[in-house]
Amino acid sequence: MREFEVEAPAPHRWGESLVAVEQGEPVHLDVRLESVHEGILVTGEADTLYRGVCGRCLTDIVQPVEVEFQELFGYPGEEATDFELQNDFVDTETLVRDAIVLSLPFQPVCQPDCPGLDPITGERLTAEAVHEPREPVDPRWAALKTFTNDDVADRRGAETTEES
Repeated sequence: MREFEVEAPAPHRWGESLVAVEQGEPVHLDVRLESVHEGILVTGEADTLYRGVCGRCLTDIVQPVEVEFQELFGYPGEEATDFELQNDFVDTETLVRDAIVLSLPFQPVCQPDCPGLDPITGERLTAEAVHEPREPVDPRWAALKTFTNDDVADRRGAETTEES
């Protein structure tokens, strides 16, 4: 058994949604390699930072991500495993990348109770914000402000009278 601590930059951007580990971001690995009958058992932990935007308010976020992984790297020509030793080397890039990408949040938030954006103005909401009626962003909807519930009642009354 051998144990290693390694810090290496992410060789590519890992992730495709709102957040990702950017290329060059340092990835810290604590890895243990154990020789077993079928091959080399790799067990470890990886930690790094992911960057992106909040899924509710679109502010920039940077959060840590920590994952654990374990995989058997089989000897060439032995039983089929997902990973194989290549020239007596264990390449953990795919293993670490998969573990990190699968642990990234699908809908990341800057804080658990992020209120998001105001649907009318598009401004970021805060917990202390007082919601005052504001003009609609799109002036094409302004004509609807003159339409009231009384207008609906008048039209229904007129339709009823016509049917009689």
